[in-house]
Amino acid sequence: MKANAKKILGIVVVILLLAALGVCYFLFREKPVEGSKTITIEVVNSLAESTVYDLKTDAEYLRQAMEEAEGLTFVGVESQYGLNISEVNGEVADFNTNGAYWGFYVNGEYCNYGVDTQPVNDGDAFKIEYTPAA
Repeated sequence: MKANAKKILGIVVVILLLAALGVCYFLFREKPVEGSKTITIEVVNSLAESTVYDLKTDAEYLRQAMEEAEGLTFVGVESQYGLNISEVNGEVADFNTNGAYWGFYVNGEYCNYGVDTQPVNDGDAFKIEYTPAA
């Protein structure tokens, strides 16, 4: 009987220690700072009119930041390569109809990734530009 009581007491002590460590972790873990990155997203439409969205974000990728930008709307189709955007702020760029598309730039350079995988870093300046057929 004494051996069983010691085992049970040992198990209870281990469970209590694990619970205490879990509570400490949740209380003292590093918490994310809201809006730790400051970025801009500029949209240039087919008339070369520009709208700039300044935002503070914790977004890891451009699509998340675009979703957070108040007033910025976009529509696209999911594909194996991610979201293929065909409409921004109500204006459609349909490559299949007229060869136009939305070009994406980061810090003056053409984006190497789609909006789902384009990283967002503090200070980035993104541009979404209506690009007519050449």
